[in-house]
Amino acid sequence: MIGMPENGPAPRSVGADGLPRQFARTRRFSLGAPSAFTVSADGATVLFLRSRGGDDPAACLWALDVESGAERPLADPSGGIAAYATDEAAGLAAFVSAGRLRVVDVAEGKVRELPANGVVSDPRPDPTGRRVAYVSDGGALRVIGVDGSGDRLIAEPDGPEVRFGVAEYAAAASMGRTRGHWWSPDGARLLVARVDEGDVALLYVTDPSEPARPPRAVRYPAAGTANAEVTLWIAGLDGRRVEVRWDRAAFEYVTAAGWDAHGPYLAVQSRDQRRVRTLGVDPDSGRTALLAEQHDAHWVHLAGGTPSRTAAGALVAHADLDGTRRLAVDGVPVTPPGLQVREVLSVDGDAVLFTASTDPTETHLWLYQPENTGTRPPAAAPETPEGVPGPGQPGTAPEASERTPGLRRLSVEPGVHTGVWRAGTLVHVARTPTRPGATTRVLRPGRPSVTVASLAERPVLDLRAIPLTTTERELRSHLLLPSWHRPGDPRLPVLVDPYAGAALQRVTAEQAPMTFVSQWFAEQGFAVLITDGSGTPGRGPDWEREVHGDLWGRPLADQVAALHAAAARHPELDLDRVAIRGWSFSGTLAVMAVLRHPDVFHAAVAGAGTSDQRLYDTHWRERFLGHPDRHPERYEACSPLPEASRLSRPLLLIHGLADDNVFPAGTLRLSAALLAAGRPHEVLPLSGAAHAPTSDPAVFEGLLLHQLGFLRRHGLVG
Repeated sequence: MIGMPENGPAPRSVGADGLPRQFARTRRFSLGAPSAFTVSADGATVLFLRSRGGDDPAACLWALDVESGAERPLADPSGGIAAYATDEAAGLAAFVSAGRLRVVDVAEGKVRELPANGVVSDPRPDPTGRRVAYVSDGGALRVIGVDGSGDRLIAEPDGPEVRFGVAEYAAAASMGRTRGHWWSPDGARLLVARVDEGDVALLYVTDPSEPARPPRAVRYPAAGTANAEVTLWIAGLDGRRVEVRWDRAAFEYVTAAGWDAHGPYLAVQSRDQRRVRTLGVDPDSGRTALLAEQHDAHWVHLAGGTPSRTAAGALVAHADLDGTRRLAVDGVPVTPPGLQVREVLSVDGDAVLFTASTDPTETHLWLYQPENTGTRPPAAAPETPEGVPGPGQPGTAPEASERTPGLRRLSVEPGVHTGVWRAGTLVHVARTPTRPGATTRVLRPGRPSVTVASLAERPVLDLRAIPLTTTERELRSHLLLPSWHRPGDPRLPVLVDPYAGAALQRVTAEQAPMTFVSQWFAEQGFAVLITDGSGTPGRGPDWEREVHGDLWGRPLADQVAALHAAAARHPELDLDRVAIRGWSFSGTLAVMAVLRHPDVFHAAVAGAGTSDQRLYDTHWRERFLGHPDRHPERYEACSPLPEASRLSRPLLLIHGLADDNVFPAGTLRLSAALLAAGRPHEVLPLSGAAHAPTSDPAVFEGLLLHQLGFLRRHGLVG
């Protein structure tokens, strides 16, 4: 039972009604937790962000001395720091606070404000620490010396919808690429993205509660419409530019880019997402050369941290082979079948730190290091289960590491692990089922581990979660019960509370923040069931691709199967009272559940769903359904609009009116279709709210209470 002692639950005296406000006030318990780690080139210093308390939103930049374990604040601006970047040695850090560009010398701790031009975003020091590149006023790329001199224009918008040095919407929202400029190792040139959104559809977001305020215009590449035109350029400090050339007609997406000791490189993807090419770039001419190519009959997966290159120039990527996503170095798989690679975290020298899973609920740290390359991983003391096991110690996963030379599992304890590796220093972040939040330890060979303090608040609720594996498909679920429920008590209504989409898992071996919201619903009298079904991450490429062409069929079937399997094991579940709630992907899933399975689901709460799949962005939606001009039948089959007349169960629709990720038009169109079909339902509009309305504690509490009241009115819970 996750988060509970072996002898059973120990109910807390704190009232359950405190959780919603705490969840919002602490930003999902993230405030006060260390994050954004950077290890210096010598491995002796670790930089990170952390605010000074669990409800303080203003993050400070800190430095940890690995030898002594001492922390010191480097920058503590009143406006806080959202992100920072460093030079190659991590001796200089740049950040924006209160709209101003600032740099800090890590050794001396001196902060300087630089006289940058315009509104500054995404500042990045060059690898030598002499200059900082930044985006000015959202679209011009400029460079300034770290002493404040020599501010100069590198690339200026040459059209009304042109921006330099930034990532376009599809890249940032769906590909994992959030950057648009990259320095050369010598700090003399940059690889720069030029984004032209002139052909991208113009949509408007308005707030009806403020009729005097004009609508906000956004460029949004909806499925089937034009994408931004993205080109790459080699730019010198004198403003001269050379265009990087590739077949942009065949490969219009730039999924990744960078510049290392072997030169500039990029990865490009076809519009149908079935081909990805990795290209090397001649920085003088802009000519490209093919380094690798990937094909898939459905879509080529974009693994975080790839492509990248080792110090020897070997290309680090992934290969989907025989149902396993494997790490590949220069095209050769270096991980075994059954170990599902998730993300490359660090490439240092020829060592590759990555995460991977054999059990989909757990994510572990792995290190691939070709034999005879020198640096060895740090060895933790055997009594430190969260540390890094040394040779021969328990937890080194010999079933995989002994078969694959140079491969070692670094995390031991069941959980979700991530980290950073450089110069023999490992920053290990561990989330486990036995405690909320994350534990961060810094390990270096020959030294005791150092714990980076977390100031995050502890949730006012304890989880009472039972892990389940059910059906022949080995579906993973968590069943959450009220802390006060005991054997022999009356049966509990069931609230099915998944995400169930390709973007994330909810059933993991950790005390995930959102699970505490599910526990809050359990405290109100529900048995809450969370299931990761078809299409969710962690089960390998075949599992992910089950949803190709049909977003709802198999995911819904898995939710129904898991519900019945859980009830067969736990007779305290009352299948005559079953509700489903969801947000975003699972918001639409909840709608489809009551439309297609009213015999199973007796009410639904659906937040921020999309009824017309053509309203979602090109890269994400076309990945699963293809281009709507070529596959209109898929878009029709995945829309609840044609099925509106089938509604026979209570349905609550919720949407933030300022949502520019999933536009509220989808919910309004569904409501109109339900009205036209004579089907009663409820709509809760959230004035001024974006896609995730969790920033205001009072609003978030009211939102959860409204959902609870809806379920009570319809007899789902007393």
